[in-house]
Amino acid sequence: MKKKVVAMGLTAGLMMSPVLAPEAFGASNVSEKVNYNSNMGTPQFISGQLTKASSKAPETIVFDYLMEKQKAFKFKGDATLSFQVKEKQKDDLGFTYLRIQQVYKGTPVYGAVLTAHVNKDGVLTALSGAPVANLDSNKALKQSKKISKKAAIAKGETDLVSQIGSQPDYEYAHKSDSVIYVKDGKSHYAYLVNYNFLAPEPGNWNYFVDAVTGDILGKVNEIHEAGGKPGGGGTATGGTNAVGSGKGVLGDTKTLNTYLSSSTYYLQDLTRGAGVFTYDGKNRTRLPGSLWTDTDNVFNASYDAAAVDAHYYAGKTYDYYKNTHNRNSYDGSGGALKSTVHYGKNYNNAFWNGQQMVYGDGDGSTFTSLSGGLDVVAHELTHAVTDTTADLIYQNESGAINESMSDIFGTLVEFDANNNPDWEIGEDIYTPNKSGDSLRSMSNPAKYGDPDHYSVRYTGTQDNGGVHINSGIGNKAAYLLSQGGTHYGVNVSGIGNAKTGKIYYRALTQYLTPSSNYSQLRSAAVQAASDLYGAGSSEVASVNAAYNAVGVN
Repeated sequence: MKKKVVAMGLTAGLMMSPVLAPEAFGASNVSEKVNYNSNMGTPQFISGQLTKASSKAPETIVFDYLMEKQKAFKFKGDATLSFQVKEKQKDDLGFTYLRIQQVYKGTPVYGAVLTAHVNKDGVLTALSGAPVANLDSNKALKQSKKISKKAAIAKGETDLVSQIGSQPDYEYAHKSDSVIYVKDGKSHYAYLVNYNFLAPEPGNWNYFVDAVTGDILGKVNEIHEAGGKPGGGGTATGGTNAVGSGKGVLGDTKTLNTYLSSSTYYLQDLTRGAGVFTYDGKNRTRLPGSLWTDTDNVFNASYDAAAVDAHYYAGKTYDYYKNTHNRNSYDGSGGALKSTVHYGKNYNNAFWNGQQMVYGDGDGSTFTSLSGGLDVVAHELTHAVTDTTADLIYQNESGAINESMSDIFGTLVEFDANNNPDWEIGEDIYTPNKSGDSLRSMSNPAKYGDPDHYSVRYTGTQDNGGVHINSGIGNKAAYLLSQGGTHYGVNVSGIGNAKTGKIYYRALTQYLTPSSNYSQLRSAAVQAASDLYGAGSSEVASVNAAYNAVGVN
């Protein structure tokens, strides 16, 4: 969570402002609506009756279509050599959707992922995501690699130390993968190196090191991004489930699912997925800390409050995704939800570090204990959902959508739990000595200086290219879609929280891709609403009106 802009000094990402071009580009098909990306020069969202009904496998249908549109997508040769299916699922509407990674001679192109939807009749209905054009003609990709993975890791680390001011204390071993990375319209062989650490400040940095020259092509702190499975910290065994109670940060009493083992009660809830576990950081910067214990199953001490809320609200977030969207934890596979409270001293932040949730106590002035806000907990856990689905790059417009999705679902979870719900973010834990204040406002982003229209978006490099700032655009659209209203002279008929949540969940998990921009989000939301309620529905009309109102074409 961030309130104000923090200078990051980051390289520009893959794309900023796309151009919408809803035009047919294939007369042989029933219908095609095409949204082009001006930076990539390729389509970023195509919808309609894109193919005729077929009994072929969905993969074959998609690859045949890509071959048919080879000139539009600007690749050469067999489509199966330029694109690889990474995921295939069938949803409850009867669609088979696939996630497809663009590759060049077997190397993945960073951020270039497509999703494809084939209906029950074997008709391709949507293709989302902009592939990188003309890789075969890129001279830089003709060069052989010159530096080793070890050298790339060292190059990135030298820059990282300069960036943060001292040698980091790493949490996990460095990860390094070969990718094709696009910078200023040019593609490079690169190493994607990840550095994950907590000190001197939390970081989950991705570095892109040119595999030929060793130059740093790009870098971004993905501290909100989840990756891998939570691990470590220990769990209680040989006992039974129990139910206790405790007082939260705001003094309210909550019922807690706990675990009794050897006369000790643990904040360990084994009734949800692989479990919900809450740890005591003891004001240090080591994770995960000690599994929280108590002797009488009543967690009423003041020191317990942050743990009570972290544990209870993680459960509430799990329940929302499971009961509303049939999603079993953040990864859809029951992944354990681990939280550490009392992290650091007077630490004014909360984050998902790629493995688990982490909450500071705040300094008592800017923040109180950050686990005390349900929308904050759900916001951060939604970053984990995003990472295991759309995997939105935490930079520029894709990063703003990433933040907006977390605000949207943070708010929807708050309403679902009937926890003093509103359209403000972090109001329960921000400036505890000042009433009526919050981190951001979804109903009125301009209240805190955030843009509520695409025409006034932030285009600088601070805040990872405005990921928190420009989330206001998506937040305002979601608010209007749910609640209705008139904005910039455009009237929007609200459709309520339930339908809004279904549309955004489908857009996030099935249509958005790592490098999505706001124009692609609009197309994704329209398509999701069409799938759920019909192309000519009032819900689709409201989605279109909401994005018209915030200036996204």
